[in-house]
Amino acid sequence: MSLIEKIESAGAAGSILESTVANLKIWANADFLPEWVGASIAELVEREEWDELNDRFYQNMAFGTGGIRGRTIAKVPAAAETGTLSPQGTPEHAAVGTNVLNDFNLIRATIGMFRYVEKYLKESGRHDMPRFVIAHDVRHFSRHFCELAASTWCKLGGQALIFEGPRSTPQLSFAVRQFKATCGAVITASHNPPHDNGFKAYFEDGAQVVSPHAEGIVNLVNEVELEELTQFLDVDLTPVTVLGAEADQPYLDLLQEMVVDTEVMQKMAPKVVFTPIHGCGAISSLPALKQLGVEVIEVPEQMEPDGRFPTVKSPNPENAEALSMAIAKANETEADVVIATDPDADRMGVAVRDRSGEMVLLTGNQIGTLLAEYRISTLKDAEILPEDGSENAVLIKTFVTSPMQEAVATWHGLKTVNTLTGFKWLGEKLAGYEAEMKAKLFEKEGLAVDYDACDVWTRADLMLDYSTFFVFGGEESYGYLATDKLRDKDANAAVVMFCELAAYLKAQEMTFPEYLDALYLQHGYYEEKTINIYYEGAAGSQKIKNILDSYRSHPPKAFGDVTVSGFTDFGRDEIIDADGKRIPPQDFYFLELSNGYSFAVRGSGTEPKIKFYVFGRSDVMEPEELPQVKAAASEVMQAMLAAIDADARERAEA
Repeated sequence: MSLIEKIESAGAAGSILESTVANLKIWANADFLPEWVGASIAELVEREEWDELNDRFYQNMAFGTGGIRGRTIAKVPAAAETGTLSPQGTPEHAAVGTNVLNDFNLIRATIGMFRYVEKYLKESGRHDMPRFVIAHDVRHFSRHFCELAASTWCKLGGQALIFEGPRSTPQLSFAVRQFKATCGAVITASHNPPHDNGFKAYFEDGAQVVSPHAEGIVNLVNEVELEELTQFLDVDLTPVTVLGAEADQPYLDLLQEMVVDTEVMQKMAPKVVFTPIHGCGAISSLPALKQLGVEVIEVPEQMEPDGRFPTVKSPNPENAEALSMAIAKANETEADVVIATDPDADRMGVAVRDRSGEMVLLTGNQIGTLLAEYRISTLKDAEILPEDGSENAVLIKTFVTSPMQEAVATWHGLKTVNTLTGFKWLGEKLAGYEAEMKAKLFEKEGLAVDYDACDVWTRADLMLDYSTFFVFGGEESYGYLATDKLRDKDANAAVVMFCELAAYLKAQEMTFPEYLDALYLQHGYYEEKTINIYYEGAAGSQKIKNILDSYRSHPPKAFGDVTVSGFTDFGRDEIIDADGKRIPPQDFYFLELSNGYSFAVRGSGTEPKIKFYVFGRSDVMEPEELPQVKAAASEVMQAMLAAIDADARERAEA
């Protein structure tokens, strides 16, 4: 039986999906592909690895909230793709498939992006060469994918710039504007498992691509034929511009700008244990902290870049286990705080000391709330913000981030804008505010301004007078931003801001938990928890779809004695934000419950999971009541989590 016949037979027997059969036959018949590709497919078919082939070929990769992201190292590898492993365990080739990130999908994404940008420039009446700046993290194939994308871009007729080594995602966002690029990309899978990688796309404003650019790029990516790709497989770096260490300085200068109260940093700089968890966080965070006079203690075992992330189960700073080595080092050295960044340094997690000296972890919601409160208050003290606030100043958060941040902003007299999940939506907001300021400044004063050349305080004045000044933004998944000089979450800047807050609290002889409790007494006790249910591969994708579809067709009516009092379907209902703009439709649901709790449901755009975000709030009248209020709220929260989880698992199998 021939290879094609075996594939068709497996399809007829129901071992693989119809879409898998179609995609496999195209690749198996493509005699123009490298020999190892056909050998890998033949081996997996011969071994009847049908689940593996389904996962690899059942669909084409598509842009999600973070661009393209997925497996690059197979669950079940073929000998021909594994080849000779590198010293860090990287196979010779990324996994073969339409639904994995490999050279073919990377080239396809680059070609589609180039064709869109070329069309965009032409339709805009611009004659500049498409300029593409690319960064990468420390993962398997990251450097190779970076160089392959740059080489492909130049062969297509564009100009490509890459860094000499790993750089963080926020620095890429900054670099797009710094080098006046038409677009950018970072090769990363953020905090995903070691077997994943990704291609995260940015447009000329420095933010991740959104509508209409996202759809335009995707459409052109989908039009790229398989036979077009092979001419780009050989990497040629001759025309590529490689950026040296001098290119880092403007971004490092921005990190220094993030400090509002320089005096408290000079007098009370904290003692910090820092870990990049084998990623690229140390490249910018360490120099910035040392320049500010912070005493930094490194976790030596985790400073070395390593895409295997060998000392942790997951390189995600929201997981307690990922900070365990750093916490041990803090206890050994009597450091004030522990700070960790994820592999591409766009997320930050922390551990802080309580009054008894014990290290406690803060959630992403708590970190964001504390940073928002401190930053707003300090900007008022510095007379950057009016004392009674301003409707022209904004805090931006996602719908699934703690409503406590909105309470903080409202108390200070600021506007709050809620967005869909993903910092690209926050970036879109910042682009709109910038465009509005420039238009009004020109209309009223006849002036044009080089916004990128303005310092942070000049920008604040311009935005308060002519548009909306962005004060702080964040999401529950440990991402924060407090400047519009770049347009993505920035762990390096968050590290600096958190150290300034640590210095302030040190001066006040107050702990982080005490500062947080003071806010609970002011605004009420807020508690937030998440449920992550993982469903991998083709079968898992269907289960996630089952849950999302059933929420739309048969929304929950009750969870035990708690009834559903409100249901918002973001895919069908028209949702208007605080700026009067419509929220783009998405398969995302928000439910209000009769006990005052609420929760949101969405499929992850970057991982094979569905997420539930549960929120609760309780009144607190007196400080001595707070422990009892927390305990009671925790009991209710655990019951809600169990009920929502059980209901979701039933829906998955329906």
